[in-house]
Amino acid sequence: MTVRPQPREVKHIVARVFLELGASMPSLFHLKETLFVSDGQCLARSYRAAGLKAVWLLDEGIIRFHDAQGNVLRTINLLEELAPQAMAA
Repeated sequence: MTVRPQPREVKHIVARVFLELGASMPSLFHLKETLFVSDGQCLARSYRAAGLKAVWLLDEGIIRFHDAQGNVLRTINLLEELAPQAMAA
């Protein structure tokens, strides 16, 4: 079974992890989202708030979380994160 995460699902995961990493709830109201497009195809999305950055690599199905210095803080495999939800549905 192929899991195709929806952008809103990923955005919720990003917000949850940003909170776990110390971002405040008000800072998430200013979450900035950027799409990386090449030859008309979206390859990645990035999210920024409170000095944190998350990059969703669409083809790889992962989200990498970085601090303000670019250090990787956490990596989430969306297949592992979203598969239980898909099976329950």
